[in-house]
Amino acid sequence: MTCRAFGCPRIGSDAKREQEIRDAVAAFYSAYSRNFEGANDFAAEDWHHIGPSGGWTRGHAEVLRKVREVHSTYLRDAVDTVEAMSVRFATRSVAIATVTSRSTPFTTPDDGVVHAHDRNIRTFVVVKRRGRWLVVHDQNTLIQG
Repeated sequence: MTCRAFGCPRIGSDAKREQEIRDAVAAFYSAYSRNFEGANDFAAEDWHHIGPSGGWTRGHAEVLRKVREVHSTYLRDAVDTVEAMSVRFATRSVAIATVTSRSTPFTTPDDGVVHAHDRNIRTFVVVKRRGRWLVVHDQNTLIQG
C-alpha cells in the first residue's frame, strides 16, 4: 500500500499543517490568561465549549460571554500551561488536538474548593476555513488523581 493509493500528504506539508493547528491551540492557551482577548484569532463563529463541570455552551459570542465571566472572577489570575499536545488529522481540513495541561491554584466560588495545580486534558476540534485553522469545539476534563 502506498501513499499514492491513499492520498497521503507530503511530509513537509503535513508538518506545516500540524504546526498551524498547534499555533491555533497555543492561541487559545495564550488567550486563557488574558480573559480570552484575541479569541477571533483562533475560534470559529460556531465554537462550542464544554467545561470541566459539563456545561455546554454554543456559539462564539455565548462561549466568550461564559468564559469571560469565569475568567474575570475566580479564574482571573489563573494560568493553564500546556504539558503535552498530540495532533491527528481526521481529513485535510479537520484536526483533533489533545492537550494535557496544569493550572495554577484557584478556588471555585460555589463550593470553596481550592484547586491546587490541577491537571486537565482538553480535546480540540480544529477546522480549516477560508485559509485559517480555527477551533470549533473544545472540551476540558479534570484529570483525577
